[in-house]
Amino acid sequence: MKPPSSAITALVEGRHADPFSLLGVHAGPEGSFARALLPGAEEASAFSLKGAALGKLARVDPRGLFEGKVRGKPRPVKYRCRAGGHEWWVTDPYSFGPVLGPTDDFLMGEGTHLRLFDKLGAHLITHEGAEGVHFAVWAPNAQLVSLVGDFNDWNPARAPMRRRADIGVWEIFIPDIGLGRAYKFHITGADGKVLPLKADPYAFAAELRPKTASLTALPGKDDWGDQAHRAHWAGADPRREAMSIYEVHPGSWQRDDNGWFLTWDEMAARLIPYVTDMGFTHIEFLPVSEHPYDPSWGYQTTGLYAPSARFGDPAGFARFVDGAHRAGISVLIDWVPAHFPTDAHGLAHFDGTALYEHEDPRLGFHPDWNTAIYNFGRREVASFLVNNALFWAEKYHVDGLRVDAVASMLYRDYSRQAGEWIPNAEGGRENWEAVDFLRAMNRALYAQHPGIVTIAEESTAWPGVSLPAYGDGPRENLGFGFKWNMGFMHDTLKYMGRDPVHRKYHHDDITFGLMYAFSENFVLPLSHDEVVHGKGSLLNKMSGDEWQKFASLRAYYGLMWGYPGKKLLFMGQEFAQAREWSEERSLDWELLDIPAHEGVRRFVRDLNHLYTSRPALHARDCEGEGFEWLVADDAEASVFAWLRKAPGERPIVVVSNMTPALHDHYRLPLPHDGRWREVLNSDAAIYGGSGQGNMGAITAEHGAALVRLPPLATVMFEYEG
Repeated sequence: MKPPSSAITALVEGRHADPFSLLGVHAGPEGSFARALLPGAEEASAFSLKGAALGKLARVDPRGLFEGKVRGKPRPVKYRCRAGGHEWWVTDPYSFGPVLGPTDDFLMGEGTHLRLFDKLGAHLITHEGAEGVHFAVWAPNAQLVSLVGDFNDWNPARAPMRRRADIGVWEIFIPDIGLGRAYKFHITGADGKVLPLKADPYAFAAELRPKTASLTALPGKDDWGDQAHRAHWAGADPRREAMSIYEVHPGSWQRDDNGWFLTWDEMAARLIPYVTDMGFTHIEFLPVSEHPYDPSWGYQTTGLYAPSARFGDPAGFARFVDGAHRAGISVLIDWVPAHFPTDAHGLAHFDGTALYEHEDPRLGFHPDWNTAIYNFGRREVASFLVNNALFWAEKYHVDGLRVDAVASMLYRDYSRQAGEWIPNAEGGRENWEAVDFLRAMNRALYAQHPGIVTIAEESTAWPGVSLPAYGDGPRENLGFGFKWNMGFMHDTLKYMGRDPVHRKYHHDDITFGLMYAFSENFVLPLSHDEVVHGKGSLLNKMSGDEWQKFASLRAYYGLMWGYPGKKLLFMGQEFAQAREWSEERSLDWELLDIPAHEGVRRFVRDLNHLYTSRPALHARDCEGEGFEWLVADDAEASVFAWLRKAPGERPIVVVSNMTPALHDHYRLPLPHDGRWREVLNSDAAIYGGSGQGNMGAITAEHGAALVRLPPLATVMFEYEG
């Protein structure tokens, strides 16, 4: 049946809502019939994919529309086009059937599809005998979606997509294209308004900013050699393993000779040996997914499934992770499901409606960052995010996710005044939709990826952040493996910033944290947040003159590494970088030529090696049986002492003297008589200290020993019997 002229015009102009009903090869009463848009062609003949001639088509519209009968049943075809003495071939995307099936429709509609990253986005496949790329995007309220890219002159009339009405997904298979092709989606909203070109939410790669197109790419890599590493963690309880995390911004740890970002391969050659030598067990990267704005540090991402183009191709990140694993180093990434930026090419009003976000700004706008908040209660949105967490674990073998800004997700009134938020159905402030999403994410990750860890940046007293989210337990339990101990960081840094003469009045800044140290599985974070936005560096947070600042920083690190909980330290602080961190430049590595800075680096290295080699210091980081106070109330001398222990292991005493006074004969209570070897002294001359100590060991008699406590120092003693 001949379509009306209005339909032909809409087809030629790329406005037809169902192009597959008109284009391609169709069965008719007189046999198969082909219709194709072939701009620029004067002649066109149809062939099977194997090259058999099927018939010649006639140009029925000067705008490039061809029609004609073809031999055989409907099948994928290609056209030989001729014009002006030139010849070219076009494989017809409209002659192919759909790629997605009813099972995909059912699971997507239900919000339980855990392989969305295999279905949506751009995938290189062989389909009905042809190689090409399958594109699929969720835009349920769109009137029309077309694929545009460097393979069709960015012309929306060339590739309108097929709509799967039941789930609001649009798809098309484009034959004869491969990797590295730039593309976007041309979306017409329900109101007929054409939106700015949209990048693919599921894209595996993107152009380097300021360009914003998505790129066809393969995620991860095939030739992994990290089986031993993954098997170890799959069989381990991370709460009882040593975890010393080196937090890294990949764009500013180091730069190349031209001041540009290192590629992942260049970073692997430098960072992995450095971290190994320093004794860290984990690298945690600030977000590595694609983002348009450098000063966001990656926390305002527009490409959750794409490693940033700043550092090379996606496979480069996979090679980095594999290399780290082969060296015994785990890799964590910061992950940002709390909010997203409103850049025109991103998720904001993706199909002309508030699709990924809430329409009401009281629910959908984040006042702290001027960003949009995901609609966690929408099953397709929650599924998008859960799938992204699974994606990084599967395709890039990351060992864990540190989830950013969890507190902002849990409370509807976060950073809002009265009248600026909407209570939940029970009239409360809890965001139960976000809670249910976080629980689902953790359940999916821990079920599918043994050995994975999730870490929450959560700064409130929400109960059960690191308690399991299974079964009939409390709805509040979020199911994370660990939680950042923000209270430790705030209280102890405040204490270290006080003049030592005043510290005796604030003794509980150190002791109070032990009241709740085992209520969650904690990570002690000295993160990037403490060295930006005018906060200076950790070194300059310490009180006193230059010598005292360095001594205090070493003593503080010693206290922290001896304190219950896993450790996290932001890059540059391991050598006491003096300047505030900036993403615009490399760290100040030249400081290592200065003995005081090199001394701090040596101390952190020795701290890490001691921590990782002594189960007493890490095997009960999250359990009260691994800690015992020895001196908790000597506020006058600002001395703290405790015992770290683990079943069957030699206990270690941690003693900190937080004044510049040398205590020559300090009576230290000890649980066992006998010899205790001095295994660490932050005042050692090799670290830049004054060299005061205990000649290598102390001897306990009648439950105590007289020890020499150096000024502004932490000393550790290991029991030898």
